[in-house]
Amino acid sequence: MIKEIIQDAEARMQKSIEMLEDNFSKIRTGRAHPSILDTIKVEYYGSEVPVSQVANITVEDARTLVVQPWEQQMVAVVEKAIMTSDLGVNPVTVGNVMRIPLPPLTEERRRELTKVARAEAENARVAIRNIRRDANNDIKALLKEKEISEDEARRAEEQIQKVTDKYIEQVDALLKEKEQALMEV
Repeated sequence: MIKEIIQDAEARMQKSIEMLEDNFSKIRTGRAHPSILDTIKVEYYGSEVPVSQVANITVEDARTLVVQPWEQQMVAVVEKAIMTSDLGVNPVTVGNVMRIPLPPLTEERRRELTKVARAEAENARVAIRNIRRDANNDIKALLKEKEISEDEARRAEEQIQKVTDKYIEQVDALLKEKEQALMEV
């Protein structure tokens, strides 16, 4: 019973880490990366789909993405979607190939993005602590119903705290890595 509670808490904490990594991937550093375009959707045969499903996205160099739609008619649609997005980039189209030069980040913008990254990390920490609280409440409920002893409850809470500490350390490591990437010129 205790084992299931701890495993459930650990699985939920892992999901929080994965969500943080996903959120960090959306914060643009100065380098080009295909995931930058993940949030951009285009109309394709009556449905909204990500650009990556209608075009090949590659990195040409550190500051340039190349987008090559698979169908000629999608070039204008993809180009318009990229220009109207909140990325602040303008694709240069030659034939059916778009080059997207990414402007270097200013010092001020880097600091803003660092604040955003810190806020995302704090949200992940809060989520992990909430999972710990839920698991501890489940342990206390078992203790109250006399299904486990006080010693078992204390050991279980210590195990949950160790798992929590492990995931909080992962959040801190991810944040440090992202801050370094953001402040790198």
